[in-house]
Amino acid sequence: MTRLSVNINKVATIRNARGGNVPDVLKFAQACERFGAQGITVHPRPDERHIRYADALAIRPLIGVEYNIEGNPRGERDRKGANPSDKSRLYGFVDLVKEIRPAQVTLVPDADGVLTSNAGWDTVAHRDYLVDIVNEFHQCGIRVSIFVDADVSMVEGAARTGADRVELYTESYASRYAADRDAAIAPFVTAARTARDCGLGLNAGHDLSLENLAFFRQQIPWCDEVSIGHALISDALYLGLEETIRRYLACLS
Repeated sequence: MTRLSVNINKVATIRNARGGNVPDVLKFAQACERFGAQGITVHPRPDERHIRYADALAIRPLIGVEYNIEGNPRGERDRKGANPSDKSRLYGFVDLVKEIRPAQVTLVPDADGVLTSNAGWDTVAHRDYLVDIVNEFHQCGIRVSIFVDADVSMVEGAARTGADRVELYTESYASRYAADRDAAIAPFVTAARTARDCGLGLNAGHDLSLENLAFFRQQIPWCDEVSIGHALISDALYLGLEETIRRYLACLS
């Protein structure tokens, strides 16, 4: 069965809009686990516009399911203006992940200020850097997944870095699904087969939803994990969190 990891960034976005601690991100992560999610994903960014570094640290001891931290390891190591009394604000992304030691880190090449992740790594051009960062996380016992487009050369490049998995960036599948789902899924099937042939595990994420998830799973049944945030949290506003997670799990079974 493909596992469901819930990305809870959107919950933090709502909290941060008003200040305070409503909704409570930590309680939400625990509720996702209680309702059947098999993983929790966070994607802290240096500007902390949604998940904060302190959130990422606090979630770790509260959940028993797999913890996945996404982000760009090229983020700032020393965070200017940080309050020395707040230890969490002194971390860069690499330091944060090494402190937490989640089950998985997903390397995403998003630039500062982007609204959301919008491209995968060029694993050929950045091979040497990725080899070094993969090794650094492996020394801490952390599984490494690299976010890539559905491109055979990028998947093969990821395998050459020593990574454990790739995560396919599925925005183009989602945006083309309604017009022609067979054409939309075709490059992802090819990329997924390449990953399997290279000995890589396979994750997927970005704009997967109740509309398109079941077909994705049917066509690529060996996908290990999907990470879903925006659509799932939006559905929960209408359906409730427990029912929403139940429906996403049904798409994956």
